[in-house]
Amino acid sequence: MASDRTRTTTPHPRPGTRTKTDSVPGAGVWVLRLLPVGIVLAALNLRPAVTSLGALLEEVRDGLGMSGSVAGVLTSVPSLCFAVFGVMAPRLARRFGLSVVVCTGMVAIAAGLLIRPYAGNTVGFLAGTALALMGIAVSNILMPVLVKRWFPDRVGPMTGLYSMALALGTSLPAAVTVPVTDGLGGDWRAGLAVWAGLAAVAVLPWLVLLRVRGAERIEPAPAPAVPEAAGGRLRITRSRIAWALAVFFGLQSTAAYITMGWMAQIYRDAGLSAGTAGLLLAVTMVMGVPLAFVIPRVATRLPHQGPIAVVLGVCGLAGYAGLYLAPAGGAWAWAVLLGISNCAFPLALTMVGMRARTGAGVAQLSAFAQSTGYLLSIPGPLLVGVLYQHSGGWGQPLALMAVLMVPQILVGVLAGRDRTVEDEAAAR
Repeated sequence: MASDRTRTTTPHPRPGTRTKTDSVPGAGVWVLRLLPVGIVLAALNLRPAVTSLGALLEEVRDGLGMSGSVAGVLTSVPSLCFAVFGVMAPRLARRFGLSVVVCTGMVAIAAGLLIRPYAGNTVGFLAGTALALMGIAVSNILMPVLVKRWFPDRVGPMTGLYSMALALGTSLPAAVTVPVTDGLGGDWRAGLAVWAGLAAVAVLPWLVLLRVRGAERIEPAPAPAVPEAAGGRLRITRSRIAWALAVFFGLQSTAAYITMGWMAQIYRDAGLSAGTAGLLLAVTMVMGVPLAFVIPRVATRLPHQGPIAVVLGVCGLAGYAGLYLAPAGGAWAWAVLLGISNCAFPLALTMVGMRARTGAGVAQLSAFAQSTGYLLSIPGPLLVGVLYQHSGGWGQPLALMAVLMVPQILVGVLAGRDRTVEDEAAAR
C-alpha cells in the first residue's frame, strides 16, 4: 500500500547528528502531541477569509461600490495569491523551518482579516485580503509536507484530519457570518473582522513549536535517488504526474472558488433570503467535514484514485444542472451534490502525498501542483463575474462550470495512477 511505501523511504538523521528536537528534553513526545493541534488550528483558518466574504459579498459590493466585474476580480484574488506566494513556501521552509513559516502565515491571516474591513476603499480591502491570503498560501503548501515529515506512516488519516478541519473552517463562516453580522448591528465590517480572532488562536501552538524548528527544515532530495535531478532537486516540470496533478488541482480550485464566491448570490437571485443562502453555502461546505476524513483513508487503500475523481465529478455535473433547472426548488439537493463534488480538494492533497516518496519530493510536488493549479484557476471566478454581469443571469456561468468539470474528471483519472515523481524521473 501507499502508506507502506512512504514508511520505508522516510529519511532519518545520521548517527551523531544533533537536532533542535534533541536539545529539548522529551521534545519528541510533546511535539507529536502538539503538532496535530497546530495542524488542525492552522487548517481551520485556511478558508474563512474566502467563505465569510462569499456570505456577505452583496453587502461588501454595496458598501465599497463594486461592480460585478470587480467582484469577479475579488473572487479571483485567492487563486492569484495562492499561485504567487505558494511557490515560495518550500524555499522559505528550507531557510527558516516549517514552524516559523506556518506561524508567520497565521499571523498574516489574523492581520489581513482585521485590516481589510476597515481599509475604507476597494484597493485597501483587496490589500488586506491579499495579506491574509499570503499566509494561507504558504500554509496550504506546507500542510502535506508537515504530514509527510512527522507522520509518514499515517499520511491518509492525518491528511483526512486536517482536510476535515479545513472543511469545517470553510463551512462555519458560511453558516454563521450573516447571523453574527446581524448580532453586531448589521455591520458587515465587524462580521468579517471577527474571523481574525480564530487566526490569532492558531498562532499559539506554533509559537511553542518554534523551539524545534531546526528538526523540521526540509532537506533537498539526495541526488543519487533522482538521476535526472540537478543539484539534488527533481525536475518537476518534466513530470507528467506533476502536470496531471497541477491541472486537476487547478480545475477543482476553479470549481471551489466559484462556489465559495458566487453560490450564495445564485440562491439570493433565485429569491432566497441572505440567511438561507448562507446556510445553503454552509451545507455545501460542511459536506467536506466527514468526506474529507473518509476520502483520504479510502484513497490510500486503492491502487488507483481515478474512480473517486469520476464520482466526485459526476456529482458536480448533477449539481450544476440542478442549479440551472430549479435553483430554489431543489436548493438543498444541489447544495449537497456540490458539497460532495468539492471534496476533490482532499483527494488532490492525498494524491500529492502519494505521488512522491520523500519529504523533499512532496514539498516540490505540493508547491508545483498547488501554485500552478491556483494560477490556472484564476480566470474562472473572474469569467463568472463577467458573464453574470453581461448576460444578466446564471445560465452562461453555470454552463461554463459544467464544461470545466469534464476535463477535471479526465485529469483526475490520469493523476490517480500508481506511480511517483521520483520513479518517473529515474525511468528517464
